[in-house]
Amino acid sequence: MRPWILAETNYAHVRDASYEVAVLPFGATEPHNLHLPYGTDTFEASAIGERICQAAHEQGARVVLLPTIPYGTETNQREFPLSMNLNPSTVARIVADLVETLAASNVRKIVLLNCHGGNEFKSVLREMYGETSAALFLCNFFTVLSDVSEEIFANRDDHAGEMETSLALAYFPHLVAKNADGSLAADDGAMAATQFEAVNRGWVSITRPWHLLTTNTGAGNPHQASVEKGQRYMSLLVERLSTFLVELSAAKLDEKFPY
Repeated sequence: MRPWILAETNYAHVRDASYEVAVLPFGATEPHNLHLPYGTDTFEASAIGERICQAAHEQGARVVLLPTIPYGTETNQREFPLSMNLNPSTVARIVADLVETLAASNVRKIVLLNCHGGNEFKSVLREMYGETSAALFLCNFFTVLSDVSEEIFANRDDHAGEMETSLALAYFPHLVAKNADGSLAADDGAMAATQFEAVNRGWVSITRPWHLLTTNTGAGNPHQASVEKGQRYMSLLVERLSTFLVELSAAKLDEKFPY
């Protein structure tokens, strides 16, 4: 039993644990190019959550990892089979219900660990502010290392590219499809440009129709991925996020929190 993982522990332990922080991971069920499994985001969320909570627990944090939610918003992937969609309003309702449950159990520091780019939680935090006794924090894992990612990866990863493939090779390699010669069974993750410069340069945003943006759902070249890159990326994630969890666990919830 790992006592920082709720699904593995039991009531005898939880009854006396006095958890301070709950980490709620969100994944997705969607295609990831031709080589990664539909559950890539969910497997990433669990792998990251387990490791950051373990590191925080070993430093004295009273933290618990909740089971990963395996579905997310997929409205722009509706053209692909079995891309399992929850509308944003549904995701928001799930968050609200689980936060209410945690607060009722006197766990009032909650971290949403988001591992799916289609999920947008900032509006949920804004709407729930003042409506719950819990303090909510949002961590989009793919932005945590934005300042150092270029030192690790040669190619930008939007979806199923070098970063995600490296994590998969390191933490669920048995699910990565390869050709007979050992190369990845993937295309190069090329993305189409729209007819508008303002959209292409990020000045204006849209909900991107994934079947027009990509060839086989991949957005980012995965072919320079490696186990070593995935392990290095995870190590840095654990260092940064476990430190935050330790600090959050020790922090006092008062009228000035989080300042």
